[in-house]
Amino acid sequence: MSKDAAPARARNPRRPPTWDTPAARTVIQVLAVVAFFALWQLGVRMGIVSSFLVGSPATIGAQLILHLRDGSLLLDTGYTLYEAMLGFVIGTAAGSIAGLALWYSVFVARLVEPFIVAINSVPKIALAPIIVLWFGTGVGSKVALAISLTSLVALIAAYQAAKDADPDLQALLFSMGASKHRIFTRVIVPSTLPSMIATFRINIGFGLVGAVVGEFISSQHGLGHMIYTASSYYDLANVWAGIFTLMLVGFLLYFAIDFLEVRLLPWKTTTAGTGPRV
Repeated sequence: MSKDAAPARARNPRRPPTWDTPAARTVIQVLAVVAFFALWQLGVRMGIVSSFLVGSPATIGAQLILHLRDGSLLLDTGYTLYEAMLGFVIGTAAGSIAGLALWYSVFVARLVEPFIVAINSVPKIALAPIIVLWFGTGVGSKVALAISLTSLVALIAAYQAAKDADPDLQALLFSMGASKHRIFTRVIVPSTLPSMIATFRINIGFGLVGAVVGEFISSQHGLGHMIYTASSYYDLANVWAGIFTLMLVGFLLYFAIDFLEVRLLPWKTTTAGTGPRV
């Protein structure tokens, strides 16, 4: 072995396999989905899988096409997306601001922390009937339920991230005469951004859950209403059609958050050694 072998290996680290690329992963994922539905349909045709109990991809696809043609699927998706996004934005913004604000006073943070823990321990779904009673059966109750699910998650995540901000850097700036507000804007907020972006991903799902559960209880539109109505008639094709539409909406929203992270925190993806994901 030559003397330059070790330095050469250091200069040229082992590259990932050719299939470990964004395009290759996308192809593999698409093939996995196609194989899953193909095996499902094959199982139904061979009688291995009961179409009455789990449905079949062919009938689900037919229902999706039918609802797309008459516009009902787009209408229901629009209602659910509007309710979920409105609840997500309001709840996440309010919770994040409140969580960051607790950094200003350790006394207030310690005072309210037991109440936050107590409220967070209550399943928000249990509050759904009360929220519907307070806000009515319209959009307001679905948005309020989504806010109740997202706000506390954002509050706890923002407060914990603010507490974990670099204490040495804060002490250094304080010793140099920086005000508490300046430390907050220059250290606390930037250091909490990665945690808050990660919370956005979680809250996307919670926002959809809040909207759909509200539609389960009382609604004339939305994917939750579609799923609930179909389930009451044992119409599994429409149930699965609504579920798969929800999955697609959640995936697209998650992708949007991922895109936002790359634009706001480009250093996070590049320092990981994987490069931008989008």
